[in-house]
Amino acid sequence: MTPFVFNTTPSIRFGAGLLDRLDEVAAATLGPRVMVVTDAGIVRCGMAARACAALERAGVATAVFAEVMADPTEALVLAAEAATRSFGATGVLGLGGGSSLDVAKLCAALATGGSDLRASYGVGNLRGGRLPLVLVPTTAGTGSEATPISIVTTGGQEKSGVVSPVLLPDIAVLDPDLTLGLPAPVTAATGIDAMVHAIEAYCSASPNNNPVSRALALEALRLMGAALETAVHEPANIQARSDMLLGSLLAGQAFANSPVAAVHALAYPIGGMFKVPHGLSNALVLPHVIRFNAATHPEAYARIAPILFEGMDSLAPDAAFVFADALAALSHRCGLPQRLRDVGIGQDALAAMAADAMKQTRLLVNNPRALTLDDALGIYQAAW
Repeated sequence: MTPFVFNTTPSIRFGAGLLDRLDEVAAATLGPRVMVVTDAGIVRCGMAARACAALERAGVATAVFAEVMADPTEALVLAAEAATRSFGATGVLGLGGGSSLDVAKLCAALATGGSDLRASYGVGNLRGGRLPLVLVPTTAGTGSEATPISIVTTGGQEKSGVVSPVLLPDIAVLDPDLTLGLPAPVTAATGIDAMVHAIEAYCSASPNNNPVSRALALEALRLMGAALETAVHEPANIQARSDMLLGSLLAGQAFANSPVAAVHALAYPIGGMFKVPHGLSNALVLPHVIRFNAATHPEAYARIAPILFEGMDSLAPDAAFVFADALAALSHRCGLPQRLRDVGIGQDALAAMAADAMKQTRLLVNNPRALTLDDALGIYQAAW
């Protein structure tokens, strides 16, 4: 066994109703003044008020930064940092989807004054410590509550990542009740996003691909394979919602240590240039990337195929390609668009997208098969 490193969130709390028990779960960690980082939708549905009320029962003063939007920009991150400093926060609570959690992570780190955002992009460049940090996901997809990664939109369209163990929160609070109101398209897209995390973590060419990450990825796929369609079509099914939320966490733990690859690299330009939600961006290219990789590296995909799709034959010569087709069919059954043209992307944009994807060297190095510019363009053409 080769040496490896595995880091994860030190404390994970899972259970229905935990949002209303933040006074018990999180107040002591966050301190007397807490900035809640979230979005306007979470405020409108009352979740932010519930979080504040729970903390205030423990004598904690709260403020809410609710300006987070999908694909957060540098300006938005810096605005959240400024609000946190102005409030004199002793801790940060991230509440919402992946964008809110990513902003909360950076806010907690930057507010201490020890780091500069633009100098922090890349792996291991974030300096200094952070404020105490608790993350509460309201979608079952990004796994951000268990990853040392925050993604920021830079230069208008391009996405850059800050990767550092400093960004792992002190506590992840998983309350499946918070996901009950997710619309079917969001449930489907975020669910397939989580599946991508597990698939790419298991098949990653990273030298830190390790037994712990692979075991977590397999359990994540087992849970989500049985639950995703139920969660999409029966939105009030709490068991399916719980399995999806736990599966998303496990997938996040897996890819936090065995990093993702070309699916994400090719998804980023779709989101950055055309504002397509991240989970849907992944779903649009997923089967095409797997077919590309399976031409030279089919074994890992064949092994995981029956975990996600019961009854699939992992020993069949074309198992990896059948797996790719099954993922495309799953996406279709969940009601997601199937082609790049279906989300308004013109064929004339594919070359620029391919060039942008090739800038994601942090991710492409983990792909099982080396990817050239022509390969990236070919995958986009197949997806178009």
